[in-house]
Amino acid sequence: MNIRTKPLAILGSTGSIGTQTLDIVKKFPDHFKIVALSCNKNIELLKKQIEEFKPEIVAVYNEAKADELKVDIPVYKGMEGLLKVASIGEAHTVVNSLVGSIGVQPTIKAIENLKNVALANKETLVTAGELVMKKLKFHQTTLLPIDSEHSAILQCLQGSKLEDVNKITLTCSGGAFKNKTKEELQTVTANDALQHPTWNMGAKITIDCATLMNKGFEVIEAHWLYSLPYSKIDVVIHPQSIIHSLVEFKDNSVLAQLGVPDMRIPIQYALAYKQRLENNNLPKLNLTQHKELNFKEPDLERFPCLAMAYDAGIKGGTLPAVMNAANEIAVKYFLENKIKFLDIPRIIMNAMETHNIIKNPDLDQILEIDQRVKEDTEKDIQK
Repeated sequence: MNIRTKPLAILGSTGSIGTQTLDIVKKFPDHFKIVALSCNKNIELLKKQIEEFKPEIVAVYNEAKADELKVDIPVYKGMEGLLKVASIGEAHTVVNSLVGSIGVQPTIKAIENLKNVALANKETLVTAGELVMKKLKFHQTTLLPIDSEHSAILQCLQGSKLEDVNKITLTCSGGAFKNKTKEELQTVTANDALQHPTWNMGAKITIDCATLMNKGFEVIEAHWLYSLPYSKIDVVIHPQSIIHSLVEFKDNSVLAQLGVPDMRIPIQYALAYKQRLENNNLPKLNLTQHKELNFKEPDLERFPCLAMAYDAGIKGGTLPAVMNAANEIAVKYFLENKIKFLDIPRIIMNAMETHNIIKNPDLDQILEIDQRVKEDTEKDIQK
């Protein structure tokens, strides 16, 4: 193996972020090598990835599908399998692109096994941010964000001190419904919500973009990643998705990171950190093709999930985990066309208002609350 080659384990290799990560690996075979892969249940695509990238082990979260996978390398299943991929000895970096709270335990397992983590799983920091940051400090490992917004902030902060930051501003496309009235939102469908105007992402995250919950998650992530109070974290609607986020410093100068909305760009930055690799397969930004770049404040009346996320983050403890769990179930039922779009924030608010916050929870408490809230939310929806 080339001395420059970085061994990678990918959690969620068949999803949107996972497949785009493998695009980068394929482009730079001398820089990256795959040692482990995991998927939920798409074993046909996983088989093709095994043939092409030749990992040492794989995991399939869906245990029935794991039993169907017949390959010549070890196949692990369930959460035990994800934890095996997250802790495989050969890996230098674990890419966590799992969707949902199932990503929390593998992130912590990777850190405890001295792996660097390239993180696309928002729920890790939303539900267990304080715990994760303590683990990173204790084990002296690195967490690099894959989100375009947090990648932008990280790049803008290079060579600067956090104490010099006045505020950060996360940009937001506004999702599929940014121009819909509240009356129109009463009749939109899941298929409507999946038509994201600028980004190519998985279904769950695309719905979260439509409700602005995705941006709320990123606000909480920013709090933990950059040790900033919520009063210094702003959100602005920017439909073109060209400016990915901004940092304002105490001298009132503002730095922004720009680029074409393509997730492979922040993925590559995280994988190669602190190098910049030339990649002609990635699109280049031509500002002359954009007649205007627009910005406006988010409408919290039409999209209350963003305000809920600020509230959950400020109050802390187990409340963000409750918000996330209720959101996961609500989005699942919306995608199945069993509830309406405006039911999503109502369901989340109900879960948050009825919860007694536990301050400084441990991992077991977070996981127990996550499971209980999901069960309670399903029961409430099915009534």
